[in-house]
Amino acid sequence: MGLYEHLARPALFRLGGGDPEAAHEWTLRRLAAASGRPAVLAALRRRYAVDVPCTVFGVRFANPVGLAAGVDKNGVALPAWPALGFGFVEVGTVTWHPQPGNDRPRLFRLPASEAIINRMGFNNAGARALAGTLATTRLSVPVGVSLGKSKVTPLDEAAGDYVASLRVVRPYADYVAVNVSSPNTPGLRALQDRSQLAEILSELARNADGVPILVKIAPDLTEQAIADLLAVCDEHGVAGVIATNTTLARDGLDPSDAATATQAGGLSGRPLTHRAREVVAFVHRESGGRLPVIGVGGILDPDDAARLRDAGASLVQLYTGFIYRGPALVRRIARDARTARVAVP
Repeated sequence: MGLYEHLARPALFRLGGGDPEAAHEWTLRRLAAASGRPAVLAALRRRYAVDVPCTVFGVRFANPVGLAAGVDKNGVALPAWPALGFGFVEVGTVTWHPQPGNDRPRLFRLPASEAIINRMGFNNAGARALAGTLATTRLSVPVGVSLGKSKVTPLDEAAGDYVASLRVVRPYADYVAVNVSSPNTPGLRALQDRSQLAEILSELARNADGVPILVKIAPDLTEQAIADLLAVCDEHGVAGVIATNTTLARDGLDPSDAATATQAGGLSGRPLTHRAREVVAFVHRESGGRLPVIGVGGILDPDDAARLRDAGASLVQLYTGFIYRGPALVRRIARDARTARVAVP
């Protein structure tokens, strides 16, 4: 057990009387403050940054380990993430209309299972606010922007809602991710169906101006549903798939977390490790290896990341694993990826 897990994590988990969202907000404030202090960023970079450059869907990444969407929705601590070792950063999910998200409490820890349940509901300051932040921030690593549908927008007007967000963030995004798989916006997952997804992707492609478009999928889809989705992605020139979002299933939990497991929302963390790998492997196989995959879900050690790479992931992203294991996990995965690359004849 490292210093983070032994000292920092217990202290963070006690913040706000044990409220996970209070701890998250406190951490973001501290990282935002650090972002304005070059000496602090330089010190963090010396400790955590690992250079393992790779190019995927035409974008050059500093290393294959990214920060997943949901950690820094509004980009308030952007300079801190590369300093903590991340090779790319995905901000959002952002919506065209600012929205407060669901009522609190809406974030829950399941510590024995190394998992989190969230029903945040795309709480964010809106695409225009994020664009303003991105316009004044320059990073040494690529930035992806996760786009979602505003809660107030009817499903049959979803395409226009996504396009409105795309147009304002497009000048600052190295790629955009279409989030149609969160379980916390009513009806959103229906947008993964062939006809609705086709309309959204068609409109986004028409307005992308060369920015790669990725689609983030749910782990709860059947193989046939994923195959149908991939066919739509192929038809509309999608650059890659992010697999996976959180799950509505409650499998693989420690019995001591049973009471918390009854909370509504998407589950992430260790219980998703196997399913995320299955979905990555299916996407890779179904697409004939032609469609790049960002693997995310249940990565809590370098071996988890290595297995996702073996399953076909070109890049990986962290959220829950970062919460439980800290920035040393980013460094360890990146170093492992560098070692694996050197070992390839």
